[in-house]
Amino acid sequence: MLVAFSISPVAQDPSGSVTEAVAAAVRVVRESGLPHETNAMFTNIEGEWDEVMAVVKQAVEVVSAVSPRVGLVLKADIRPGYDGQLAAKVERIDQALAD
Repeated sequence: MLVAFSISPVAQDPSGSVTEAVAAAVRVVRESGLPHETNAMFTNIEGEWDEVMAVVKQAVEVVSAVSPRVGLVLKADIRPGYDGQLAAKVERIDQALAD
């Protein structure tokens, strides 16, 4: 499965920055060992249902440590039997654009 998710503390730093809290969540993903990528709006992670959801839960928990309220946006592509889709989906689009 592929999951794209975004976590943000609702109770913000007085400056309005969420960088430190989001960095803590991304650290959880990077230390998970699962294939992942982070962009300006989401973190994408690939793996089996239980392992991906465990990482998302742990990421929410680290943000919860600094904010009593957390926002989570999550989108999942559940396609059993397909691995390596984090890169393969983009490669298929690039190929279609090159044709």
